[in-house]
Amino acid sequence: MVDIEFRHVSKRYAIPTARFRQQPRPSLWHGWRKWASHKPEFWALRDVSFKVEHGEALGIIGHNGAGKSTLLKILSHITAPTSGEIIFRGNLSALIEISTGFHPELTGRENVYLNGVIFGMTRREVGEKLPGIIEFSGIGDFIDVPVKQYSSGMYLRLGFAIAAHLDPDILLLDEILAVGDVAFQWKCLDRIEQLRKAGRTILLVSHDLAAIERLCDRAILLSRGQIVCEGIPSVVTAEYQHSTLLISDSPASSATLSRTVECTKFSYRGETGAEDEPVRTGDCMMVRLNYLAHTALDNVVFNVYLYWPSGYLCTQLSTGQSGTSVAKGTGQIEFLCPFVNLRPGLYLVDVSAERPPEVMDWRHRCAILRVDAGSSVLGDFYMPHEARLLEDGRSCRPPEIVSRFNELYSGGS
Repeated sequence: MVDIEFRHVSKRYAIPTARFRQQPRPSLWHGWRKWASHKPEFWALRDVSFKVEHGEALGIIGHNGAGKSTLLKILSHITAPTSGEIIFRGNLSALIEISTGFHPELTGRENVYLNGVIFGMTRREVGEKLPGIIEFSGIGDFIDVPVKQYSSGMYLRLGFAIAAHLDPDILLLDEILAVGDVAFQWKCLDRIEQLRKAGRTILLVSHDLAAIERLCDRAILLSRGQIVCEGIPSVVTAEYQHSTLLISDSPASSATLSRTVECTKFSYRGETGAEDEPVRTGDCMMVRLNYLAHTALDNVVFNVYLYWPSGYLCTQLSTGQSGTSVAKGTGQIEFLCPFVNLRPGLYLVDVSAERPPEVMDWRHRCAILRVDAGSSVLGDFYMPHEARLLEDGRSCRPPEIVSRFNELYSGGS
């Protein structure tokens, strides 16, 4: 059964020009006709068609301005399409913008009831779900404070809690991980997985490609308002990565970077030896950083930084504080990792060349490192280990290891 169907949907916006706004108009009707005949147009969506099966989780990705949020706003009746047809079956709950559905003068509790009534629930039904919504949101006594006094994080926590606890048939989510701390982000992901297992239909818009791969059965890549790729999430996210991620400058001003040494390319290899093929948790990995030195230098420090999609720094690979000597011309730095202890997912990459305190080059979010499932891991990191059975209370491990553990646990150095 199909829960959502888009049939050749397009959305056009008219953009008034500054010249028109400054010109005097003899009459409102004459001015409107003149504007309507000369206004520039912007197509947020153009001839978009797709279906979402009942119980399916669909991820929508793309660069800023690709049409992702417009698509969800059309589906949630915030705006109307210029042409085409949308069909959906069942009740729909949406978290499209942080403050969507909130009345600023009402308290959080009153807004919960307001949203429940809009959703078609009775006051008693909302009251039964209220404790769970308050507990999930974590806003505590602020539930009885007018929401106009909420921070953006509190808005998001309460908004998601309401959207996810009203038993929707279809749940629309737009960048739910853009605001909120890491703990709440994981809480949201777990709740979405619960809704998936309960057979709910989910549309998720996110720049977090790891979340798209973890939560979604299928993904769509939008570009300039059109679908350019559709299919298995890992394939679609790879296409997005290859089409949009290039070596880019630091967010800092280029004037602060000497460019005496420039980072020119980032690549990595797993156990297959193929460049930029996904590595696996527990496998070995080689990371390579190409550079161009415009002059010979000593004490050059090369760094590779790996971030979660949320922006949290996971780890750093470095040539060390003393750095290394480089000759004029091109060269390569290799970082050898005996095993990958990162959990499966996509990691954003920064690279830099420095001679502290001078930063010669910094490439911001220049690539993605992909880690696939290998050794089993629960939590954030994989810890290599082995387990052995003790025979009669005596360790089977080599004597030197036993001696080292005895020193550690007896307070020895």
